[in-house]
Amino acid sequence: MNDVAAIALQRIRLHLARSKDFPEGSARHGYEFVAPLDERGHIDLESWRSQRDACTVTRFWGNDAPENGMLVHRAGGAGGSTWVFDYEAGDSDDDEAGYRFADHAFTPGEYVSLRDEDGELHTFVVFSVVPA
Repeated sequence: MNDVAAIALQRIRLHLARSKDFPEGSARHGYEFVAPLDERGHIDLESWRSQRDACTVTRFWGNDAPENGMLVHRAGGAGGSTWVFDYEAGDSDDDEAGYRFADHAFTPGEYVSLRDEDGELHTFVVFSVVPA
């Protein structure tokens, strides 16, 4: 059996896209997270498994204090599994779930959505992707 080398980690920055509350979008509202991306820009599950401790997230939201957590893969959910931002291990009440994160390419200019802890879906633009 061949060992597959882990894919290099990338630092992905998401900014809030245009919405009713933010007609121009907002660079002051978003996330910065670390994840292994494959050549298509998709999160690589196998590489994540071997590097999960390095896959962190910081949520920045206007004047609120930044929140730090982890990128976590959970079995089950729509489509069979879900990527979430988990801010407190063992407590899923504060988790924010990526909408079809496994299907989206994290490349600058693409759009992704996240469901916040209150159940609201927000759309974000991938602002940047750089080596972590």
